[in-house]
Amino acid sequence: MNYLVIGGSSGIGLALVKKLLKEGNDVYAASRHKGDLPDEAKFIELDVLENVDSLKSALPETIDGLAYCPGTINLKPFARLKEEDFLNDYKVNVLGAVKVIQNVINNLKNSTGASIVLFSTVAVQQGMGFHASIAAAKGAIEGLTKSLAAEFVGMKIRVNALAPSLTATPLANQLISTPERKEASDKRHPLGRIGTAEELADAAFFLISPQSSWITGQILGIDGGMSSIKNL
Repeated sequence: MNYLVIGGSSGIGLALVKKLLKEGNDVYAASRHKGDLPDEAKFIELDVLENVDSLKSALPETIDGLAYCPGTINLKPFARLKEEDFLNDYKVNVLGAVKVIQNVINNLKNSTGASIVLFSTVAVQQGMGFHASIAAAKGAIEGLTKSLAAEFVGMKIRVNALAPSLTATPLANQLISTPERKEASDKRHPLGRIGTAEELADAAFFLISPQSSWITGQILGIDGGMSSIKNL
């Protein structure tokens, strides 16, 4: 099967690329830099803040699954957030996904049962201080997920999203840069630790693959229990 992973050169995206390859799939990984991508992956240089029309000529006619993994972590007091902060978070997280999906929708339609996986955050439903900008953008992702799931159901294209809590990826390095910060982040989760890129990739693999063929329009919390369990 053919899969497209946007933001596939690091973090969760890279872990997903590796898992898809291990299962014998053809994987197209698009990002600004090749990074540590395995040689088996077909690399497409792409910046989601720019024009993404190059995807059309770089992909096969049929794409069976799309995962959009780019994200931002921009945690500031609300009074310090500027208009540019909100715009940048929205452009990376939402408009980038919109542009990519619009460019590859015909490739997805050519599949007998394609799947789109997007990424939200636990902060949309949980409510967390200093998350106003990113939670607003990811809230839009949740609305987009459900709207597209309804619109695309006649095309046999499923759309779901993962809503993780803090995960050990390069994007989150600053938040867990010292043992003290890492310990504090671990303690905030009922399961006693933050997540790993591989755990999120496992969940994304499930949603992007035929294993989840009866699931669409869902926001799946992968968050160590943070969204549903209270630490005593």
